[in-house]
Amino acid sequence: MKRPGNGPFISFFFIYVLNINFMKHSHLNPSGRIRNTIMLCVLFFPFILSSCNTKEESKNSQPATGQQPDETPDNSDKIVLAYVTAWDSIVPEPDFVTHINYSFGHVNETCDGIRIDNPDRLKSLVELKQRKPSLKILLSIGGWTSGRFSEMAMKESTRKSFASDCKRIVDAFGLDGIDMDWEYPTSSEAGISSSPEDTGNFNRLMQEIRNAIGNNRLLTFASAATGQYYDFKTLTGIVDFVNIMMYDVGIPPYHHSALHRSERVNTISADESIDKHIAAGMPAGKLVLGMPFYGHGDTKTLPYFIDYKDIIKLQGFTEKWDGVAQAPYLENPQGETVCVYENARSIALKCEYLLKRQLLGAMYWEYTADDDAGTLRKAVWEGVMK
Repeated sequence: MKRPGNGPFISFFFIYVLNINFMKHSHLNPSGRIRNTIMLCVLFFPFILSSCNTKEESKNSQPATGQQPDETPDNSDKIVLAYVTAWDSIVPEPDFVTHINYSFGHVNETCDGIRIDNPDRLKSLVELKQRKPSLKILLSIGGWTSGRFSEMAMKESTRKSFASDCKRIVDAFGLDGIDMDWEYPTSSEAGISSSPEDTGNFNRLMQEIRNAIGNNRLLTFASAATGQYYDFKTLTGIVDFVNIMMYDVGIPPYHHSALHRSERVNTISADESIDKHIAAGMPAGKLVLGMPFYGHGDTKTLPYFIDYKDIIKLQGFTEKWDGVAQAPYLENPQGETVCVYENARSIALKCEYLLKRQLLGAMYWEYTADDDAGTLRKAVWEGVMK
């Protein structure tokens, strides 16, 4: 709503003063006084109109300070994060990522430090910062079946020793931070030890790591799609962001990474996962939505894990689209679902959705599962940074 300048108000003030003066010093009857007021308004009307126009022209000549409706939004602060594994040799293209999580480090056998898989590969990834100085490299500690977290986190002495080793590794390798991938506190589903005290001990561990590495380094963790196991309200004040592992939540005929719930979703969808994390206390601006670069087969026709680069080479199947879940799947000639996965279309829709929800960005597991053309990683980059 436009606001007029001071000119009209000054003009009306003069009219008011002059009219009062006329009435005080004139013996005109009421109709004569009304006639005087009208004459004064007519005399001052051009000045009033000029004042309004001058103010409007001045306002229109000034450059816009806010974002206009037709301007492209600035997503330069968004995150596109790739998990890169120790057991591959492919060097990632830094042009299509802002962050790399190197997988994995582990809690050592004495529960007071860190053991890194293939440290030479980690060094080679850090060298990518010479090509892209803004690139952030983090060590991800944990992974499925990686244990000894519960034992380490239950004692103050081992928590402090572990945190100190995080600091040592960050400095020694020139890293930008630490990503914790304990799957999961209070759970032994992955064949690791657990304790009912794990959730509280995880809070204490993360605070120790933050104290050790400082506020100028990144501290993150990977969370289950369901939002279980973690005290997000406490952790939000400690961590920089959370990577939601929104995958592995279904096997054929059910999707394992659907955006929305449909009849082909039997556990959780991405939008529901986001809602659970926010409701548990983690702000949307600290959430990074995970996407899989692999699918799940029915284990009869296709293997349980199958990379996207291998899915696109399959023959004898028909690609279908679930318009509600916004996800693709493959059917055999008998109409049976044999594979659930992601493609460029589903990823683009996820990116559009996460931007609408004002999430921090997207991450994916894992870089080398993409095809040679980089179809999926480019879809993530273009979807988040558009």
